Amino acid sequence: MGPNAALLFGGPLTSLPGIVGALLVLLLVIVVGRIVLALAWRVVLIALGLAIVLWLLGAVGIIPV
Repeated sequence: MGPNAALLFGGPLTSLPGIVGALLVLLLVIVVGRIVLALAWRVVLIALGLAIVLWLLGAVGIIPV
């Protein structure tokens, strides 16, 4: 393999603008992912609490399940 083989395998990630662009895209994915996961956890916890409350009301006989 010659010295130009890295350019063939690395593609745009062998230049500084390509590396910076890839890191910016990775940062965007991480930030958006954190926001979505934080929201998803809240939704799951609210649904779990609601399910437990409905189950308890059904067990006591207040509402038919």
